[in-house]
Amino acid sequence: MAVKEEAELYEPVKRYFEAQGYEVKGEVLHCDLVAIKPGALADDALAIEEEVIIVEMKRTFNLALLLQGVERLRMNPLVTLVVERNRKKSGAVNQRFGDITELCRMLGLGLMTVSLFKTKPALVEMLCEPGDPPRARYRAKRHDRLLREFRERSGDYNVGGSTRRKLMTAYREKCLRMADALRQGPASPATLARLTSNSKAGDMLRTNYYGWFERAERGIYRLTAQGTAALTEHAEVIAGWLVQENAVSVAGTGSSAEASASETASDYASKPKKKSRKKKPEKI
Repeated sequence: MAVKEEAELYEPVKRYFEAQGYEVKGEVLHCDLVAIKPGALADDALAIEEEVIIVEMKRTFNLALLLQGVERLRMNPLVTLVVERNRKKSGAVNQRFGDITELCRMLGLGLMTVSLFKTKPALVEMLCEPGDPPRARYRAKRHDRLLREFRERSGDYNVGGSTRRKLMTAYREKCLRMADALRQGPASPATLARLTSNSKAGDMLRTNYYGWFERAERGIYRLTAQGTAALTEHAEVIAGWLVQENAVSVAGTGSSAEASASETASDYASKPKKKSRKKKPEKI
C-alpha cells in the first residue's frame, strides 16, 4: 500500500521506538521525529547518559533525504532515515535496499523501512542501526581482476558511459587476434596460441563464445561467417595493433642502434693508444 504523504509513516515509527522505551515527539527543530531514552542508574549509582535519535522520513529514498540525514549528524551522532517499503512491483521494492543500506552504514546513518497494509499492522524493519560499521571490504581478487582486464587491453576502444554497445573487452580482443590469425587459413590451437601469445587459445576455441570459430577437422579450426564479419567490424582495432607493433619495432631498432654505437665508442675508448714517434730531422 503506497503512502501519499510521509506523515503516514510517523505513527508506525513512533510505536516502534516507544516499544523500546523511548519518549517520542514529532517536528522538533525541523526534525521529523526525535526519540529519547531517559538515562538510568547503574549499580555503581552513576547516571547513564540519555540516548537521543533523530529520525527523518521520506516516501522514497532519494538524495534529498540522504543530505538531510548528513545535515542532522551535525546536531546529533545518532540519525536514522525512514522510507516506505512498497511490496508491489511498481513500488519501492525495485530500490536496491542492500546497496542503500551499505551506503548508510558508510555514512554512519541508520536505515528503517515501513510496509503499510490495509488489514494488518504496519511492518517496521531496521536495516541498519545508526553507527553500524560498514560491511563492504576490500577484495584483492576483484582488484587483481580489474588490473588484469586493464593491462590485457591493447588500447582504449570503448567510450565511458555508453550503453547498449558492444564493448571491446580483453576476452573479445583475444578472440579477435585468433580470428585475425585464422584469416590466412585454418590452424591448430597450438599454432594460434603461439601466434597470439595466448595460452588459453584452445579453451577459447572450444568455448566459441562469439560463434567466430568452427572445427574444420580434428584439431584444426577455421573462421565462420560471423568471424569474418567481426574482422570487418573491428578493422580499426586490428589496424591499431599494426601501428603499435611498428612503433615497438622502430623503438627496438633505435635502441639497438644506440647500444651498438655506444659499444663501438666504448671499444674505441678502451683500446690502448699507440705512442707517436717523433721523426728524426733529415740530414742536409
